[in-house]
Amino acid sequence: MSTDRPASSDDRDWGAEGLAGSLFDASGRAVHRNLSTPRLIEEAIQRREGRLAEGGALVVDTGQHTGRSPNDKFVVREPTSEDRIWWGDVNQPIDGRRYAALRDRVLAHLGTRDIFVEDCFVGSEPRHRLSIRIVAETAWHALFARTMFVTVAGSGGESGPDFTVLHAPSCRAVPEIDGTRSEVFVVLNFAERVMLIGGTAYAGEVKKSVFTLLNYLMPQRDVLPMHCSANAGPDGDVALSLACPGPGRRRSRRMPAAC
Repeated sequence: MSTDRPASSDDRDWGAEGLAGSLFDASGRAVHRNLSTPRLIEEAIQRREGRLAEGGALVVDTGQHTGRSPNDKFVVREPTSEDRIWWGDVNQPIDGRRYAALRDRVLAHLGTRDIFVEDCFVGSEPRHRLSIRIVAETAWHALFARTMFVTVAGSGGESGPDFTVLHAPSCRAVPEIDGTRSEVFVVLNFAERVMLIGGTAYAGEVKKSVFTLLNYLMPQRDVLPMHCSANAGPDGDVALSLACPGPGRRRSRRMPAAC
């Protein structure tokens, strides 16, 4: 699928091939790519990342962070995107120099570990989907991505993913050096097509960061991304289920098929 990618300021490959070639092959660490759901569960249990509950669900402990850290989210201020972003308390800027230093530290951190790579799509409609590559240091986060996003044969495409998520929860920021608020960081760089996530094992950061990406790119294509599910009825009517965090906060709206 062809997509409108932002111009990259760096010609290095942040996908699995580039990472494996520059870091992991030399170190002898393993790159587990696109493992099946059963294999990822097995890896998570063998690595003591979680355990099976009654009924077969994998249960994990996210540690200190049991929810998102919205105040630790940053967007790299760079020429290709800065005029399209509403900067403020929600979209906090970080300069390219600090981002590059943090990115290199995440890469070095991942280079000392086995990694799990999942090639996925976001968006069920082929005309509007984006390819996402998740590079994670734990099997269970790769499993989360595989469950959350769309997995089909050929995910990532011949030209590589549209965006790469480098997920390193045990890599922590140093606020005095990195310009972050805490040891947690969620950093999005539209020019390099890279997301950095570290300092937190809460998997929802992966989902929300990818949704932020869609909120930036899709309106430029006259498409409105929505955090919801859609069910089509036998007569062509569609029901949208819009959910907010918290119990009992689901709303449904019935819409005609033309919508």
